[in-house]
Amino acid sequence: MSMNILVRFPLPPVIISGRNRITIPRAKSIESSPLMDQPKKVIVCGGGVIGVCTAYFMAAKGAAVTLIEMSDVACAASGKAGGFLAYNWCDGGPLEELARVSFNLHRSLSEELDGARSYGYRALTTLSLTVKESEGSTASRFLPSWIDGPARSPKTIGTPETTAQVHPQLFTRTLIDRAVEKYGVKVEIAKLERVEVEEGRVGSVVVEGGRVLDADAVVLAMGPWSSKLTLLSSVFRVYGLKAHSIVLDPRDGSSITPHALFLSYYSSERGGALDPEIYPRPTGEVYVCGMSKEEEVPDDPAEIKGNPESIAMLKRVAKSVSSHLGEGEAVVKAEQACFLPCTDDGMPVIGEVPGVKGCYVATGHNCWGILNAPATGAALAELLHGHSTIVDLKRFSPSRFLLPTNLQTLRLCLD
Repeated sequence: MSMNILVRFPLPPVIISGRNRITIPRAKSIESSPLMDQPKKVIVCGGGVIGVCTAYFMAAKGAAVTLIEMSDVACAASGKAGGFLAYNWCDGGPLEELARVSFNLHRSLSEELDGARSYGYRALTTLSLTVKESEGSTASRFLPSWIDGPARSPKTIGTPETTAQVHPQLFTRTLIDRAVEKYGVKVEIAKLERVEVEEGRVGSVVVEGGRVLDADAVVLAMGPWSSKLTLLSSVFRVYGLKAHSIVLDPRDGSSITPHALFLSYYSSERGGALDPEIYPRPTGEVYVCGMSKEEEVPDDPAEIKGNPESIAMLKRVAKSVSSHLGEGEAVVKAEQACFLPCTDDGMPVIGEVPGVKGCYVATGHNCWGILNAPATGAALAELLHGHSTIVDLKRFSPSRFLLPTNLQTLRLCLD
């Protein structure tokens, strides 16, 4: 069923550079010294960007972390997303603090991990454009030369001070490699079967084949697959928003400047506007995404395939915006889709599962998962020891969904 829900990033007011330059504070320091004599054994379930960031920051604080993933690290949305980062686009809403802290953590991590070289971290300018297929192409002195299609009404909505990007798959895999090498995180490819709870406290997880992994704490960072776990689905709903994307390799990649594009796109055959997005990458590749709708999430990420009509529309968008991105001028390197994890109130779920001590959840980040992963992981690493100071997690707690009927279902699940 197609739903008219959040399928693109919320746009901020127009940002004017110059004397109104925004000064972004440095990220809060994350101490890496152990906080306990005996390291807590933590099982992180989920090898996407949220799970990897959580494993990294928990291990940096001294926990003995094992990350389990059923397929491969960054095999789903964390490997197929755009990797767009924004400092202040969530201002005025519940995500403001989380987004600002996480944007700064991305910058700090890039300095630590040589992000520019390792995973394509860079600041960039972000533009909004209106594109109508029915109008002819015209050159504009206000646009980079590679944008030579019928683009109108350009506005700067992000500057290099407030918007940036990463290659999300490379970021996630670079971070887990560092977590393994520096902090001893273990990675196991295994499918989670269930979480064992005894007397209201988590004790272990059971993976496919019946193997038991003991744990002092468990973090469930399973994205849209959170809905497959009764322990979570009895408390709140997470559904999948299927988003499509293509990756192009232009023949003349050197002409593509670092400008992210947010489009209001009017095709000659559709009544309303589409909202595709275009992100050039430092490698010379160009990522194009959009065409989202709610669909059932398959059990295996490998089963996710793009809908042909959605992929065809993204190719059409790319060709309309730039002759450099059309057939014959660019090779299509990937046609893909992924599922964004969404909640009914539009906010992520981050915190301890009600009634289960030591069991934490982090999911429902929607289109802001890559941006908000570092702050989510850092906050959970603090929460593991009692309280998060880097971000106030109260508004994201799963307990906000607790109604009498949900509470009764949860109790039955735990019995």
